[in-house]
Formats: sequence, C-alpha cells, structure tokens
Amino acid sequence: MKNSKHLQINRTDFYLVSFIGASFALFSVPIIINLNLTFIPINTLTVTALVLFFVIFANIALGFAWLVGNRIPIVFQFAKFGAVGAFNTFLDWGVLNLLMAVTSITGGVGFSLFKGVSFTIATIGAYFWNKYWTFNAQEKSNKEEVTRFILISVSGFIINVGLASLIIFLFKNTTLVTPPQLANIAAASATIASLIWNFVGYKLFVFKK
Repeated sequence: MKNSKHLQINRTDFYLVSFIGASFALFSVPIIINLNLTFIPINTLTVTALVLFFVIFANIALGFAWLVGNRIPIVFQFAKFGAVGAFNTFLDWGVLNLLMAVTSITGGVGFSLFKGVSFTIATIGAYFWNKYWTFNAQEKSNKEEVTRFILISVSGFIINVGLASLIIFLFKNTTLVTPPQLANIAAASATIASLIWNFVGYKLFVFKK
C-alpha cells in the first residue's frame, strides 16, 4: 500500500505493529494479576483473546494514522512513536510488575530499584525502534547520536523514576487503593510525563534530519 506523493506504508510496518500489539497483550498479564482484576481471568483463552484484540487494534490504528498522516504528516510519525511507546511502556510495566510479584516489594528503595531496572530495559529497545522505524534514520549509529540519545533518555529516566517514586512517597498511607494499584498509578503518571519529553527530545535533538 503506497502513496508516491505522500507517506508510504508497507508490510513491514504492519508486521512490526502486529508484534507490538501481541507484546502489549502479553506484557499486560502480570499487570492484570498484580492489580487483582478478578473480572479478567488469566487463562489460555483470555490471553489469546487479548493478543488477537491488540494485534487487530494496532493494525487498524496504524492504517488510520497513515490516512490522516497524508494530510498531517507528523500524525503518522507520532502514531508509530506511540506504538513504540506502548510497547516499551508495557515492557516497562510488565517487568516492574513481575519483579514486584516475585519479591512482594511494592514500595521504598526496592520499588525505585525495580522501576529503574524496568525503565532501563525498555529504553534500550526504544533507541533501535525509534531510530529505524519511527524516525526512519538511515545513518549508522555514531557516538554523537548515541550521546544525545543517552542525555535525553537519562533525563527521561530521572523524570520517570523520580515522579513515580514521589507519588509512592506522597500517597504511601492511602487506603483508597492497594499498594500494587498505587504503584501502577505512579508508573502511569511517570510514563506520560517521560513519553512527552522523549518524543520532543528524540525528534528535535537526537534523530533530527
């Protein structure tokens, strides 16, 4: 599927976004378990349904973004960044929730360490996804580009971990939600802030053309 005058979309785009959709569904499993969402039973049928839903949704969303992007080009690029961001977000949250489930640690220094580990794993993948797919940078990686990426990512890391840890600290005594639920609320808030920071930084400072 091509448009020679405007944006191009191909099978690789759909393959990649399908992989992202499937991963999104699988990473959601430990999150659902930790949030104790009993109305969503975790079994083979449920996981299969989640995978199918997110794969289909991801492909429809990408196709729609491409259509809109032919009029507003940045929409298609941001949609791909959003897809990568969703993948990395749920990788981040999935690792975080897995570590919390295994250790039963949901606060304090342990939580901050787990959040740092999960964010770092997600960020490593973010470099390659965004360089070669989102921003379609053709140049080989070089020291200057990697340095800029690290600077933006470290800043995003500070925003992400700092904000998440601050929310945990401020609301640690709340009875409105359980500790795992508070941990995920903190993670979600931190992710939104760092996602905006990273898109602007990667586009204007790291992978600029």
